[in-house]
Amino acid sequence: MSDSEIDLAVNRESLYGTIVEPTYSGVTSFMRRKYTRDLSGVDVAVSGVPYDLATTYRSGARLGPRAIRSISSTLSWEAAVMGWNFDPFDELAVTDYGDCYFDPGRPEQVPDAIYNHAKSILDAGAAMLTLGGDHFISYPLIKAHAEVHGPISLIHFDAHSDTWADEEGRIDYGTMFYHAARDGIIDAENSVQVGMRTYNPDTHGYNVYEAEWVHEHGAAKTVEKIRETVGDRPCYFTFDIDCLDPSFAPGTGTPVVGGLSTAQALRIIRGLGGINLVGMDMVEVAPAYDVSEITALAGATIALNLLCLYARGKKPD
Repeated sequence: MSDSEIDLAVNRESLYGTIVEPTYSGVTSFMRRKYTRDLSGVDVAVSGVPYDLATTYRSGARLGPRAIRSISSTLSWEAAVMGWNFDPFDELAVTDYGDCYFDPGRPEQVPDAIYNHAKSILDAGAAMLTLGGDHFISYPLIKAHAEVHGPISLIHFDAHSDTWADEEGRIDYGTMFYHAARDGIIDAENSVQVGMRTYNPDTHGYNVYEAEWVHEHGAAKTVEKIRETVGDRPCYFTFDIDCLDPSFAPGTGTPVVGGLSTAQALRIIRGLGGINLVGMDMVEVAPAYDVSEITALAGATIALNLLCLYARGKKPD
């Protein structure tokens, strides 16, 4: 291996395929994809939104995109993804677009910065896989997607509903899906929330399958319910890492016991091949509270599986 065959984040020529380089060195883009702002011919742009000013408990998710990118190098040595048995990078041109810029000293401007970041990618014809950041980032991302696809069916994995009633204009990571449904950018009736473990008496029209329901009925029944709910509508998949039990993902801002295992979550995602997925994010990895990078690894693995899900939606077997 020569110097030109490592640091593929900068040296890669083709946007397709998996080329193995040492997992312990080099520039750590997501899955060693090329770092570029050139979206010509790109199917999916991976980007980070290192924002955590909307948290109400432990901050730290601003470092999530960096942690996920770093640990993803341990996943990029093998072409076929277990459970899918194909390499998504053979089918999709995927690049790492870098991070969304915003001024943390102007918090009122952050939602527009995230929205404009998303709009520039979507206007270029690429889909998005976004790495957070706290969960508020999903609101401006979905707003940009809804302008392209119309009201979105949300597939939301989380320990919290994030639909607590709130006054207009507040930036909060526990209320954005309340606002999104009221604003008409999410079609709550045809959306599903999975893994909840905090009580909210009002569903605001969402179809909610709490963690206890998933534990009792299993992954296959959960897949069935999601498919029934979203049908062939445009879907946005948002995965808050605290959907997983803290034993599988301790490195997050608001952990709640009794959650899904990583294996359960992956089985459900892998069962959804063929849905009309138009966008996706992975949020709330907070590496300061992590242990041996297991939360970041879970986040990177789920993000990779979301890419496989997107590939199977666009190019089904």
